[in-house]
Amino acid sequence: MAGIALDAGGLVALDRNDRRMIVLLARASETRATVTVPASALAQAIRRPERQVRLARLLRQPTTYVVDLDRVDATNVGRLLAASGTADVVDAHVVVCARRAAQRVVTSDPDDLRRLDPSLDLLVV
Repeated sequence: MAGIALDAGGLVALDRNDRRMIVLLARASETRATVTVPASALAQAIRRPERQVRLARLLRQPTTYVVDLDRVDATNVGRLLAASGTADVVDAHVVVCARRAAQRVVTSDPDDLRRLDPSLDLLVV
């Protein structure tokens, strides 16, 4: 497993104790696979950090990387949005992060991600 990138839907599924997410993240931990969390997706999912224990635990893992939306990624996100004719910055940031890390994306919204990159490897939760 090269690792996984989580969009907001994946983070929400974890927060809701979705069994598939628990198993997936346990397997990632066992294999020391990288878990990428775009900061923009985290912003969509985090609402009450003091109560979102599972999410907080994930973010503390040594193999979890929260990726900022910096100048380079912002430019790549803008280009991807222009090329796809879409407007969701968070989805595009997830795609940019997943492409860079060659990771599968865990999502609850496959249609929007496919509009951005039809070849993206998706796991729907």
